[in-house]
Amino acid sequence: MFARTERLLLRPGWREDAPALHKAIADERIVRNLVRAPWPYAMADAEAFLARDPAPDAPHCLIFLRTGGAPQLVGGIGFGPKEGGREFGYWIARPWWGQGIATEAGRALIANARETLRIDRLTASHFLDNPASGRVLAKLGFRPTGVARPRYSAGRQAEAPSREFALDLADAQVPREPCPMAA
Repeated sequence: MFARTERLLLRPGWREDAPALHKAIADERIVRNLVRAPWPYAMADAEAFLARDPAPDAPHCLIFLRTGGAPQLVGGIGFGPKEGGREFGYWIARPWWGQGIATEAGRALIANARETLRIDRLTASHFLDNPASGRVLAKLGFRPTGVARPRYSAGRQAEAPSREFALDLADAQVPREPCPMAA
């Protein structure tokens, strides 16, 4: 999947992105809020992530800030299979926290899920000690399911309490923005 927004470019990761990916995500404060990324996050982890064969119905994109020069990697976003549907997730490199990047990228990915992939429902979760992620999910239209449960984080190497959310893409209350650019 490729998408372009006012400030961002979302595209699949390529092997050549490994150094930029490693530099952006190798931060314990980021990795501890992810389920699958290990801590410490090594260059080999970035290379392995980028070498995976992506599933066509479960895109994972790197988020690049569009600049006057070469785009700058600032995060990652995607969704993958989870029992009962697909799970939405993202991360943003620390220098860009609080600038609306996750929300902007999320809107583009959700538009692609609805309009191109015809996905009806997404789930998501956030660790309770990361309330900012819950605020992003709410801005994107996700609603709490009322379920809170322990969830394993490879970065923490332990379980931590998390809150679950869901987004019904057929719901008329969800903004229906056109898919910016999909492939």
